[in-house]
Amino acid sequence: MFFDTGYDLLRVTVMAACAYAALITAVRLSGKRTLAKMNAFDLVVTVALGSTLATILLNATVSLAEGVIALALLVTLQFANAWTAVRSRRYRRLIKAEPTLLLSDGNMLAEAMERQRVTASEVRQAIRSQGIGAVEDVAAVVLETDGKFSVLPRSQVGSGSSLLDVEGAVRPRRDG
Repeated sequence: MFFDTGYDLLRVTVMAACAYAALITAVRLSGKRTLAKMNAFDLVVTVALGSTLATILLNATVSLAEGVIALALLVTLQFANAWTAVRSRRYRRLIKAEPTLLLSDGNMLAEAMERQRVTASEVRQAIRSQGIGAVEDVAAVVLETDGKFSVLPRSQVGSGSSLLDVEGAVRPRRDG
């Protein structure tokens, strides 16, 4: 069986177009940063948005108005969360992870790596992906709040001011 009735197909088509338009409108109104550069908290909200959209489309007992309210509420809460995080350091620290130093001056930081559940192989892979052949040529590897690795070669460390907000980092000295 491909479908139950023509009405069901029409309902899904209309609901998809309307719910999609409502979702895009809500996300656009909330601003660029609402779903950008996702951390774990943002990922949960994104999955919730997708789940809500699917429910609107496929569950005939959920009206379009109910679904649009649910989408708007999720986006509004995400916007409020981002707005508060920008204005309150205490709140930001509560909901967002801090970047963590995993390698400093060519030395892997075993405790930090263990705490973040990162292997030495993953750190070396991040270094290689930046075209660096020797761990000793790296001033720092940071696990960022979005789960990505940032690799800072010794040749580009400068004053090390980019590491000021990194957990466990001491400003690297400038070689040379």
